[in-house]
Amino acid sequence: MMPTMTPKATTLVSILPGLPGATPLSRLIRDAGLALAGSVLIALSAKIQVPFWPVPMTMQTLAVIVLAMAFGARLGAATVALCLFEGALGLPVFAGTPEKGIGLAYMAGPTGGYLAGFLAAAWFAGWMAEKEWDRTVLKAAAVNALATGIVFLL
Repeated sequence: MMPTMTPKATTLVSILPGLPGATPLSRLIRDAGLALAGSVLIALSAKIQVPFWPVPMTMQTLAVIVLAMAFGARLGAATVALCLFEGALGLPVFAGTPEKGIGLAYMAGPTGGYLAGFLAAAWFAGWMAEKEWDRTVLKAAAVNALATGIVFLL
């Protein structure tokens, strides 16, 4: 009797066409492009604000978690790290930053904990997706709630 092999857990990105037989360089280029596109999406989601007091609410946390669940732990965290790096350079990728950005001064302010939480939450949500916790609505909602809790904890 032949032993059965369980398929490796996949994320949405890992099933993109062209991945089987891809060279390490082509994977690196693809992942860099995805991280760049993801960081742009995170920056755009930061600009979508819902009026709320005392702090305006944005779609940034949702974008971080959904991207991480689609990308997996390593690429999801790398995408958030790239967005944080862009913000540290002064690009206006965060909520409420002026057109020219303010870099590290913004990151050291009151939302610095949220920004650090984004990185931890992205890794967690991506890791859970790799463990197939994104396959049902209830599990995906639980991962989203836990990852959001990580953001608020930090």
